[in-house]
Amino acid sequence: MDEKLKNILIKARDVSFTYGIRSMSMNDISRKLGISKSTLYKYVKNKTDLVEKMMEYEREGFKRIFLDYDFEGVNAIDILLIVSKEVSKNFADVNPSITFDLKKYYPNLYQRHIDERTNFIFEKIKINLQKGISQGMYREDLSVELAARLYISRLLDLHNEDLFPPDKFSFQTLFNFMFESWIRGIARPEGVKYFEERFEKEKKQLDL
Repeated sequence: MDEKLKNILIKARDVSFTYGIRSMSMNDISRKLGISKSTLYKYVKNKTDLVEKMMEYEREGFKRIFLDYDFEGVNAIDILLIVSKEVSKNFADVNPSITFDLKKYYPNLYQRHIDERTNFIFEKIKINLQKGISQGMYREDLSVELAARLYISRLLDLHNEDLFPPDKFSFQTLFNFMFESWIRGIARPEGVKYFEERFEKEKKQLDL
């Protein structure tokens, strides 16, 4: 992706947090970036195109997590801890109102975004489960398909404001609770012990 476009999308994300997707205008974006609207239109066709590219950039963020780390030979639980830390760091500040606006005003774009993102995560989780089983960290009787689907369903539930009001539960708190309970459900005793040791170190580093 073009670096200039990346900068536009990052700034547009900041503006959307301030104004909301619905109220955000191309004028707001151009002023925030200090560029003319004509320059902005060189990179995006219109507001809908901008929103679509913002979601594409967010999906690329998930993929970059796996590109930035070399997971060859790494313990499956360590991989999940690394990925969870990156997800929490990069996506914990997503404003629930932004999700609401996307669902309401860009339903087709939002659904495609969710489908592509969850399909990517789903395949990565299945690979991790298979690796964990072969390493003796996860239970041998584990249904990879079912466990991966359960992970995805729980991940999606974290954004359900009816279940988890954002004024009561932070994304980071929800994610870590979900992640810990999921790991304990799939791991062998050896894996649980290893997870507890590693997770305590991670929490101290993150000051959780």
